Amino acid sequence: MSETKIALVTGANKGIGYEIANGLGALGYRVGVGARDEARRESAVEKLRAGGVDAFGVPLDVTGDRSVTEAAELVEERAGRLDALVNNAGISGEATGPGWGQDPTALDLDVVRRVVETNVIGVIRVTNAMLPLLRRSASPRIVNVSSSVGSLTRQAAPDIDLGPVMAAYAPSKSYLNAVTVQYARQFAGTGILVNAACPGLVATDFTGFNGPRTPEQGAATAIRLATLPDGGPTGSFFEDDGVIPW
Repeated sequence: MSETKIALVTGANKGIGYEIANGLGALGYRVGVGARDEARRESAVEKLRAGGVDAFGVPLDVTGDRSVTEAAELVEERAGRLDALVNNAGISGEATGPGWGQDPTALDLDVVRRVVETNVIGVIRVTNAMLPLLRRSASPRIVNVSSSVGSLTRQAAPDIDLGPVMAAYAPSKSYLNAVTVQYARQFAGTGILVNAACPGLVATDFTGFNGPRTPEQGAATAIRLATLPDGGPTGSFFEDDGVIPW
């Protein structure tokens, strides 16, 4: 009988993160539910367990060094290694105009700092803390949840509607994509596969429940990348239909 695989999903108490955890659990993974809010985290763990998922809570604030270090210690204590890390936690930052747009000429620099701290630096912080556990896996996988608005090619295309200008959020995802490539280059030949996933426009509280896709649909690409076979792609950016141009 094969050994149970272990996954950690950040921002997993709701929305896409919850469905990634649920999907990996349905595939037989034991899943760490990373989240800041204790009540929401434990509620998610309880719901996952009720559905048959082997889930455990991981207190985790991706913006805090101590929180991330303690999360790595907890995963080591509870599981001993990590086979899949899904960096899903992210924020959009406050809007500067109607809807959820962010006008670059009216940005509060503190908003930019908070968005980058969570969406980019937080991913680096968590990945590096979990790396010793990932190295103990026979087939380690890292998935960074990005967005199509992080594609410079699509952002610059006049015929593609990507919604309002998001001058803090969109560049943070471009930065995350660039970081993903650097990790993939660093891990070349090691068996650690690192990719970025675009969930599409999903109806969650993150988008004000505006979007044609369900959280389950949004989770699908990340689940696929977290469970890639050996020799699978690395250093790429994917959505349901395949590779997204940088």
